[in-house]
Amino acid sequence: MGLLEVASEFESQVELCSSDEELGSLLGDAAHELGFEHYAIVHSVSFRRENPSFISIDNYPDSWAEEFVGRQLYLDDPVLQASQRTAKGFRWSDVARLLKVEQRHSHVLERSARYGMGYGFTVPANVPGEPCGSCSFAVRKGRSLPEAYLRCAELIAIDAFDAARRIRKMPHMAAVPHLSRRQRQCVRLLAAGKTDWEIAVILGLSPETTRRYVKAARAAYNTVTRTQLVVHTLRDGQISFDDTITP
Repeated sequence: MGLLEVASEFESQVELCSSDEELGSLLGDAAHELGFEHYAIVHSVSFRRENPSFISIDNYPDSWAEEFVGRQLYLDDPVLQASQRTAKGFRWSDVARLLKVEQRHSHVLERSARYGMGYGFTVPANVPGEPCGSCSFAVRKGRSLPEAYLRCAELIAIDAFDAARRIRKMPHMAAVPHLSRRQRQCVRLLAAGKTDWEIAVILGLSPETTRRYVKAARAAYNTVTRTQLVVHTLRDGQISFDDTITP
């Protein structure tokens, strides 16, 4: 079976999965066919706190998973951090292109190798309004990555994560609170550090009108402070990180 056929077959079968177990079994079979021993579909926050909506499906060695969570190694995992800095799949050996690798990062990879984990390939899956996620494939220590199959692995990872979101009933963007154009403008400038007076001057409004727009935005998000409002709108993609540094 060709690479595109493998990806297409997975796409058709994954739509039938209705549980973590079914998805894990299907993904495990696909990973094996591509030359990988391990897989993991995760939301990075799933290691920090339990929530039935957070995704965490893998077949990593149990002993490694216990140490990874028990010793909070996820806080320094370079793969999880790198997956938040790119939109395409990357080899674990290329992590240094995406972030400055320090000893604490290398330590995590060294510990994983002690449990038989070798090279890997990770595909980011970051959806506005949801925790950062990813789908990874790995070979056992001593083996090389199946380079010819990485593109196919990327296609499968995208479908696998989407299926996991469906199974976990992740919220859709329709659930994001509605902000008017003026409210978004005020929040963008608020995120850039502007005061009510400065926002009023930039937008040609009165300070009191500006305060009303910000108050209405806080009410839409049910937040107490303006800082919380900025964080929530960043999370939901209503403003971008560029807005925090560009008026």
